[in-house]
Amino acid sequence: MLALVVITALCFDFTNGFHDTGNAMATSIATGALPPRVAVAVSGVLNFVGAFLSLAVAATIASGLVNTQVVTLTVVAAGLAGGIIWNLLTWLFGIPSSSSHALIGGVIGSTIAASGGSAVLWHGLVSKVIIPAVCSPIIAALVAASGTWMLYRISRNLSDSARGHGFRIGQIGSACMVSLAHGTNDAQKTMGVITLALIANGTLAKGSNAPIWVIVCCALAISVGTYVGGWRVIRTLGKGLVEIESPQGMAAESASAAVILLSSSFGYSLSTTHVATGSIIGTGLGKKGAEVRWNVAGRMATAWVFTLPSAGIVGAGAYGLAHGVGGTIGVIVDLIVLAALSALIYYRSRGTKVDHKNVNAEWKGTVAPAEPEPAAAA
Repeated sequence: MLALVVITALCFDFTNGFHDTGNAMATSIATGALPPRVAVAVSGVLNFVGAFLSLAVAATIASGLVNTQVVTLTVVAAGLAGGIIWNLLTWLFGIPSSSSHALIGGVIGSTIAASGGSAVLWHGLVSKVIIPAVCSPIIAALVAASGTWMLYRISRNLSDSARGHGFRIGQIGSACMVSLAHGTNDAQKTMGVITLALIANGTLAKGSNAPIWVIVCCALAISVGTYVGGWRVIRTLGKGLVEIESPQGMAAESASAAVILLSSSFGYSLSTTHVATGSIIGTGLGKKGAEVRWNVAGRMATAWVFTLPSAGIVGAGAYGLAHGVGGTIGVIVDLIVLAALSALIYYRSRGTKVDHKNVNAEWKGTVAPAEPEPAAAA
């Protein structure tokens, strides 16, 4: 059962990687600072490196949200199922929701189903998850808006071509910093869940840090997922919120990197999606004449509100199914259902394909680019 839980956790880490690639590279791809395939490859490598730089967030997930004394392997497996399903659903519709909150919601939902609300460390949830979720996009938006205004002010005497060329070069560095920061925060969450499973199994003592093999496996899983490229989410962030120019892209990425790295140092389980979205909206507010598509932002905010409870409901349902069947067989049944639902979602996505070839197509109101009109008959 422990092996099944570890495999499921690494599958979640993979979905986290492709779901959150847009947080680091959407603006660089949108402005042409990096070709799409190069961007996701660079992001994948830096996510791997970033995973080794801090363990503070992993410690929060492993022991700061639920009572580890009542958590079982079945609880952890069910929570992971909740996180994976929500990640895939939001990816299907191109909605940049929080993989972190999906994971946390799934684990909390399965924990409540197993042991009741008293097993949840509510103070830790509020201080380490809820408050950062509310504050981080606002802070990121303010920082990005200020940075955007300053960059346009400083470069006001340059021609548009000179400004664009210079800031596209700068974007390469700022995008790399976001990818590195993403590794220090999001890769840690799966490390924390696997560590929680090892504690529940009695393999590790309560309060233990993630073993080196856990760190390496999680770093590899999230980096491979990042390279696959979550093109649907990249398109929404890069084209759906604001028409981004290179100074805006550099400001957004710099603001995101600063906020994520600061939160990682405090062990906050921050949503990098919330931060990246807030930064991109901030660049629209900071540039005179820029248009923010508030209808797209509103759909994203709605998904954010529902992420924790929705993943929690799926996690609770998955626990009920596994517990009803019992033992390792119950976890296997959960994983079969999870695999079937994942395959269905992937099949559904093929109907409106978004990839590196059309990710920068003009935004027409939906994540799927409009089909080119047929040539008129001669």
